[in-house]
Amino acid sequence: MYRRGHLGVSLLVFAPAGAALVLAGRPTLALVAGGVMLWLSMLPDADHRIPGLTHRGSTHTLAFAALVGAVGAGAGAGLAVVVDGGRGTLVPFGFAVGALAVLAHLLADALTPAGVPLLWPLSGRSFSLYLTRADNTIANYLLLALGVCATAAAALLTVRMG
Repeated sequence: MYRRGHLGVSLLVFAPAGAALVLAGRPTLALVAGGVMLWLSMLPDADHRIPGLTHRGSTHTLAFAALVGAVGAGAGAGLAVVVDGGRGTLVPFGFAVGALAVLAHLLADALTPAGVPLLWPLSGRSFSLYLTRADNTIANYLLLALGVCATAAAALLTVRMG
């Protein structure tokens, strides 16, 4: 998928998680999670700019999602000092946001015929749902619209429930 499609899928994945954070009384963390997920939505495609990496290779895997989650966990540990004065832990939060950002990207790319090698290095087999080509403008805009609508609906529901 292209940037718009990836942003849309990130918002689709974020919407229920963001709503859960708001309902748990953590609206600031919901904003942080949403912002970070959008910021990282194109991270796996950094393979285009790194010599020696093939596109939709190692950066399009569950292992990479775990690695980014681990970096997010470290950031969560540091964020806990700022947000909670060190009283609580945001390590699971950081891991979840980092991993979900990459998983959303993988989900969007799995919609295309090229798919993603989720289980690399254990298996080079690509997983694909064969729903649309990555360059399909309508599909990319539709995913963006669905993500925006899902996030807006989640926000409205949390306002009504809260």
